[in-house]
Amino acid sequence: QVQLVESGGGLVQAGGSLRLSCEASGRTSANYAMAWFRQAPGKEREFVAAASWSGTYYSDSVKGRHAISRDSAKNTVYLQMNSLKTEDTAVYYCAGGRPSTRSVYYTTAYNDWGRGTQVTVSS
Repeated sequence: QVQLVESGGGLVQAGGSLRLSCEASGRTSANYAMAWFRQAPGKEREFVAAASWSGTYYSDSVKGRHAISRDSAKNTVYLQMNSLKTEDTAVYYCAGGRPSTRSVYYTTAYNDWGRGTQVTVSS
């Protein structure tokens, strides 16, 4: 079983930046994808970004502002969030699994989840 632990959340003003980290411990393989999802109060969990063997993927809402990267040696994935908006406020969850290229966007494609880290963007 893989454990995922997120860090790096916090409070930031609109227009600012934050970097989230997620470290995976346990058995992972070369095709183990890692992704970020977020959930705002009263809303469903939504896809943010993913890094898999086939490339990187972003939601339209963060494309061009956020960047996902991965350090395989450290088993860690990062989400650099720039030009933050108040609508980016949510709990951010790290996810891991072996999704197909088509399914990287869906929560059901991931087996492993972190506990989440709060990101709050103030106006």
